Amino acid sequence: MRPEDIELLAAPGAPALRADLLLVGVANPDLRDNAYRGGLRRVGLAGGDVREFTRGYRDFAPAISPDGTQVAFLRCVDATSAPRLYVIPVDGGEARELAAPPLGAGAPAWAPDSRRIAFVAQVPEPGRYGTPDADGWTPDGSAEAPRRITRLEYRLDNIGFLGDRPPQLFVVDSALPDAEPRQLTDGPGEPSAPAWTPSGDHVLVCAKRDWGATDTLNIDVYAVPAAGGEPVLVARSEGSVEHPVALSDGTVAFLGDAFPGTRSVARNLGLWTVPLTLDGAPGTPRRLTDPETVDCEPAAGAPVATPDGLLVAVRNRGAVELRRVSPAADRATLSELALVAGTQAVVKGFAADGDRVVCTVSTWDAMGEVELVEDETTRRLTDFSAAVRPLVRQPIEIKASAPDGYGTHGWLVLPEGDGPHPLLLSIHGGPFMYYGWGLFDEAQVYAAAGYAVVMANPRGSAGYGEAHGRAIVEAMGTVDVADVLSVLDAALERTDIDRTRVGVMGGSYGGWMTGWLAAHHGHRFRAAWSERAVNAWDSFAGTSDIGWWFTEAYCGGDPAVHQAKSPLTYVDQITIPFAVVHSEHDWRCPVEQAQRMYSALRRRGVETELLLFPGEGHELSRSGKPRHRRQRFDAVLRWWSRHL
Repeated sequence: MRPEDIELLAAPGAPALRADLLLVGVANPDLRDNAYRGGLRRVGLAGGDVREFTRGYRDFAPAISPDGTQVAFLRCVDATSAPRLYVIPVDGGEARELAAPPLGAGAPAWAPDSRRIAFVAQVPEPGRYGTPDADGWTPDGSAEAPRRITRLEYRLDNIGFLGDRPPQLFVVDSALPDAEPRQLTDGPGEPSAPAWTPSGDHVLVCAKRDWGATDTLNIDVYAVPAAGGEPVLVARSEGSVEHPVALSDGTVAFLGDAFPGTRSVARNLGLWTVPLTLDGAPGTPRRLTDPETVDCEPAAGAPVATPDGLLVAVRNRGAVELRRVSPAADRATLSELALVAGTQAVVKGFAADGDRVVCTVSTWDAMGEVELVEDETTRRLTDFSAAVRPLVRQPIEIKASAPDGYGTHGWLVLPEGDGPHPLLLSIHGGPFMYYGWGLFDEAQVYAAAGYAVVMANPRGSAGYGEAHGRAIVEAMGTVDVADVLSVLDAALERTDIDRTRVGVMGGSYGGWMTGWLAAHHGHRFRAAWSERAVNAWDSFAGTSDIGWWFTEAYCGGDPAVHQAKSPLTYVDQITIPFAVVHSEHDWRCPVEQAQRMYSALRRRGVETELLLFPGEGHELSRSGKPRHRRQRFDAVLRWWSRHL
């Protein structure tokens, strides 16, 4: 797979299913337009029949009305427009625009009456983000009034400033030809993930505790009256909440975790239920899954009710599996949850209608395909990755042991030929994240260029138990380093790997680890590529969007420890060529982290360069502009060509 082949990466989103209608949005990077394009596809349940359902520039997030007659979805009308809400009849006809918020609409949620649609949208202050002020003047960004900031959490990477464009809940009636969306909420609560109650009288949302009255990491479940009125607290969480869903038995299911204060890192997300009460006296949530062994993946979507139980996506040793949970379960362990789909794969979205289950699944050779699970049989219905499949190499699973005897896990992707091949040690971000069984475009591009790529999920990663994830809390640079090096050593035992030509690279926490290894184990590597890294915890705490709590949660509160755990502190020990790569608009690991590291290396005479991507945030390598993604690949390959 070459850098330009990212255009072949067809990425289907979460499916929507009602009776025999199965829809999925599919997007491809477009290098010419420097954007992501794609529409809705109708997938035949018999397999092999995939048809165009809409023809927008980019259409996604389909939701089928309960009566099966309409589809609501989001549409970007061109490469730069924000998503708008549309609806289209199932049996054909023109799509009709229902809402075009200036900063875009969120995913639609149908009411039981198949008329009303709830969605979340940011509401800008007058005179900001292209809206007119009180005098009718529309200033550009540089002419906007100054922002008055009084909160610790005032901006988020890939979203922007929060206080002057808070998200709010809206409802629009799709049956009225000229209906205007009605705003149901106000204030700093930041509602998200709307879902209707069975009566259609309320919309469930996640929102900040006490509707955001003070800085908090706690997220609770609220019910917002559809006719207007104050939100009602349904569940006070033990930490945070995602994806609430009202069930037919009078309860609400949601994904949530538990933590004290701001110590929220490396906590497994479980499945909970709570009685649906609307009198202001919230019920007591009950955890259905085991906190240690079951870690739900929120990116795959909300719990889905079926006749046999609740479906949730669960992270497990690099896989994201679809598992079934009984509503009567009491902290059930992973082994007690029936496996539905996702063996050595990554479930990215799922839906169900009765006993029929569909899911979008990524495997080593596919960004995503739609699978049908019915009568205990799984069938793949699509072949969106047909063009890229011949270009990728199957990873080899690695199992090793750290010096303390702890079992470690990872993968090796080999290029063609007998070798010996130069090797890249690639380290993921997070740190409570993971490498998985799904197609990883970066490893495939490097392998096609002749490099073997080794990837590990050390202690600190997700999907191996909460204790595994929390092993590096106030202990970064200890067992995580040992685990990564143990998987590297296992790969170097192979005769087709050249142990004299090894490079190290990573982003975010992986960039932190790259700097740490370059300083403390630099003799093992020819060069390093550090991307969007945390290099200095002292400034990260005051500049990162999450720094005000994340630094203390992982490193504790002692400034001396922050310094001791910063790669910048050991810059005098770095002697290998060291690339510093960053995005100018990265607010997760702000660009000053790169500037400080680059300046320190340069002043000490280390071979280094600083590569800055304009207009990009922390997610460049995954969802940045397609041309920047290709240019990044080109730069990576030039760097390793010089040094390996």
